[in-house]
Amino acid sequence: MTDAHWMRLALDEAEDAYARGDWPTGAVLVKDGELLGRGQNRQVSQGDPTLHAEPDALRQAFAAHGPAAAQGATLYCTMEPCPMCAGALKLAGVGTLVLALRHATLRRSDLGDYSIERFCALTGHAMALRDGVLEADYLALRLRWGGDRVRPA
Repeated sequence: MTDAHWMRLALDEAEDAYARGDWPTGAVLVKDGELLGRGQNRQVSQGDPTLHAEPDALRQAFAAHGPAAAQGATLYCTMEPCPMCAGALKLAGVGTLVLALRHATLRRSDLGDYSIERFCALTGHAMALRDGVLEADYLALRLRWGGDRVRPA
């Protein structure tokens, strides 16, 4: 399976979140070609600001496959993980991160000059990174969700 295939599944999760009124973010965790977990943002619908897509996918994987499920796995995420989610990826041992879109592309001011690379450098987490996978598709969803909150560079 290709990066585009797995990212399409993450986009499906983001679409579900959007339809429910949540932030349109989705993630899937994959290891050795097997889908281990799917996640989506649930902050608005469940009233909890910590319910992001990345930990949602990790929890699903842990429940089905045990606490070591994410060790060396690949997480496909529609949006660059925030610092909280990056910490979860580090603790879980995710080995590769594949992104559709970066915070810098949206020119988000609430995260300053944060990037996943800076997080990894500060924490010593060695994680491979690929980005831009289905970026235009996800950017279209973000613009549909809140064009007034999204300012693409």
